Amino acid sequence: MAYYPNLPPKQFYGRPVRRRKRFPCFMGCLLILGTPFLCVVLCLGSYLVFPPKSTNIAILGVDARPGERYLTRTDTFMLLNVKPSRLRVSLFSIPRDVYIDVPYYGEQRINTINVLGEQEAEGNGPALVKASVQQSFDINVDYYVRLDFNGFVELVDAVGGIDIDVPHDIIDYDYPTTDGGTTTIEFQEGKQHMNGERALQYARTRHADDDYHRAERQQIVVDALVRKLSNPVYWPAVLQALQNNMDTDMSTWDMIRLAPGLLLGWPNSSSRVMDREDLLGRDAGYAIPNYDKMRPWIQSHFH
Repeated sequence: MAYYPNLPPKQFYGRPVRRRKRFPCFMGCLLILGTPFLCVVLCLGSYLVFPPKSTNIAILGVDARPGERYLTRTDTFMLLNVKPSRLRVSLFSIPRDVYIDVPYYGEQRINTINVLGEQEAEGNGPALVKASVQQSFDINVDYYVRLDFNGFVELVDAVGGIDIDVPHDIIDYDYPTTDGGTTTIEFQEGKQHMNGERALQYARTRHADDDYHRAERQQIVVDALVRKLSNPVYWPAVLQALQNNMDTDMSTWDMIRLAPGLLLGWPNSSSRVMDREDLLGRDAGYAIPNYDKMRPWIQSHFH
C-alpha cells in the first residue's frame, strides 16, 4: 500500500466537511465599502434638510505691490451669493471704474473703497466695502475675501492650472509689471491650459479691449478655478495656498459649511457683469449704476 504522509488520520474521513458560508463575508465587505458612501448620503441629506442660510461674500482682488499689503486699490470686485437651500450660486462683477455711494465719502470709484478704509485704520477696508455695498445695492455682505496677485497665482497652481477657451486673439502691449513698468503679453484664440501666472495675465489684461471685457474674463477664470476645486485631490494644496495668502473674516467652519452649496450649485450658477447698459452717465466719464434697472436681478439673487 502506498504511503501518503500528508493525509489526515483515517478517522477524519468519517466526519462531514462543512463549507463556510460566503454570505456573511460578502455582507461585511459591503458594509465596509458602503459605510463611507452612506455617511456622505446622510450628511448631504441633512445638509439639504437643514441648510445654512443664504450667504453673501465680497471677493476683492487687490492690486498690491511689494510692501503695500492691503493698503491699495482693488483690481477685482465681485459679489458671490451661495444659497444652500436651493443649491444656487450667483456671481456679480462690478468693473473698477464704476462709481457707487460710499458712507462719509459720497460717490467714489469702486476700486478705491478698500484703500480709503485702510487709510482710516488697518483692516478697515473690508468694513467700508461692506457698508458701501449695503448702502448702494441693499445687499448685506456677510463675509469678505481679499487675495493679492501672488495668492491668486499660488491658488491656480495648487489645482494644477486651469483650462480656458480663449474666444479671440488678445495682444496687450502695456501690461503692467510689478516693478512699475510694462510688457507685452499675447493670447491666441482657442483652448489652452494656463498656470497661475498666465491665468493672472488673462484676468488682468484690459488694454486690448476694456474693463467690461476684463470683468467677463475674470468670471471665466473663477469658473474654471471652482470646477477644479470640486476635485478633493487638490484640497490640501489649496488650503495651504489660502492660509498663506488670503485675508478673510470667514472661519474654517464657515468655509466647510458653505463648500457643499458652492460646489454643488456651481454647475448651474448665475452670473452677471455690470455692463454699459447697466450704467448712467457713462458718456460723461462718471458712470454710476442704473439701480432701478438692476434691482429685480439683485433682489432675486442676493436676498
